Amino acid sequence: MPDTATPDSTGLPEAASYEPTERTVPSRSRQRASYDRETVHSILDEAYLCHLGFVRDGAPVVLPTLFGRIGERLYVHGSTGSRPLRATGAADPGLAVCLTVTHVDGLVLARSAFHHSMNYRSVVVHGIARTVTDPEERRSALDAIVDQVVPGRSKDSRPADAKELAATAVIRLDLDEVSAKIRTGGPNDEPEDLALPHWAGVVPVSRWYAEPVPSVDLSPAVQLPEYLSAL
Repeated sequence: MPDTATPDSTGLPEAASYEPTERTVPSRSRQRASYDRETVHSILDEAYLCHLGFVRDGAPVVLPTLFGRIGERLYVHGSTGSRPLRATGAADPGLAVCLTVTHVDGLVLARSAFHHSMNYRSVVVHGIARTVTDPEERRSALDAIVDQVVPGRSKDSRPADAKELAATAVIRLDLDEVSAKIRTGGPNDEPEDLALPHWAGVVPVSRWYAEPVPSVDLSPAVQLPEYLSAL
């Protein structure tokens, strides 16, 4: 999704990078961390599945869910009966969460078991999730979540009606405390292991889409839209 909120709340252009914090500086492999805003956005925009972590009744909970990005905000939706979404609305100022997104780009096979790894791109966001109550922001957020999965889909489907909106909760998380972490390249074998007779290298991993399968009750007059062909 394109940025729709380039300036910050003051109207001034945003910094090119997020400010590192104690929570966003990794304890290992610090050279793989990035706070570049464009890098973070590109990793987020290529994904639609995130994992939302929070504490419930003193125990950690991590839920997989869809998300959407509009500028410097991430949006997550769910049932109004969902515990984390209810907790977000009940808490003041909101619910402390950690949201993560990960792409696996390759399996890194080394000569030693210890040095096996993955090539990946990930983003971790810490912050306070807040319930969205403004009707227009809620509609924009829901459209963003749909378009995060399939760009252009929100304009080619019926928007939620009043009953559906009443059953749907939306929360937002500002991109303030953010970091990306990226690994590329081949295995990092020890020099003394290079002569071992074991295959070493990278098995690339990629996401792909098969031919769309129409619903059995779809009218023959409805053609496959261009945005799906583009996938």
